[in-house]
Amino acid sequence: MKLFIATQNPGKAREFRFLLASLETDLCFPFELGMEVEVVEDGDTFTDNARIKALAYVRASGLLTLADDSGLEVDALDGAPGIRSARYAPGDDTDRVTALLAQLHNVPWEQRTAQFRCVVVVATPAGELYSAEGVCPGQIAFEPTGRGGFGYDPIFYLPSHDCTMAQLPREEKNRISHRARAIEAAIPTLYRLLRSPA
Repeated sequence: MKLFIATQNPGKAREFRFLLASLETDLCFPFELGMEVEVVEDGDTFTDNARIKALAYVRASGLLTLADDSGLEVDALDGAPGIRSARYAPGDDTDRVTALLAQLHNVPWEQRTAQFRCVVVVATPAGELYSAEGVCPGQIAFEPTGRGGFGYDPIFYLPSHDCTMAQLPREEKNRISHRARAIEAAIPTLYRLLRSPA
């Protein structure tokens, strides 16, 4: 059975290929199938938005579908940017990082705690829904460092590794990230669904 991954984000697609390799199943993505589905992510939580995406794409593809919603929650900003992480400022990742650092310019180091959060939702063609969550704690650095990853990785400092997420080797990021932890929690469900009779 194939597993359809509901993302158009190339960075996420690379991570999903790595994180789901143990399933030994065919993964397919919207951009590979020439599929464009208009999804309005208007939920109030990561779970809401992941569910909206999973249901839209399972209907369009007819395949077992995995969707995620994830973002950065900064404690000094009352959890912002949160579900608006990808839309926090106009422009690209660099613009959003710049906007976030501007919001935190007077915040001292000990108050710059934050976490990446990821929720994955798996939708079956029969309409069943399953979810899993992963969190990765850290702090917001004063300036971007590192060239790996994407999004807010260059300013997400990991005290446990004494570097930003963007400075980690890809294999290590894919071991400890919020997305890695959410997928790890979802793997038993995916394994069962992929191997159950149709």
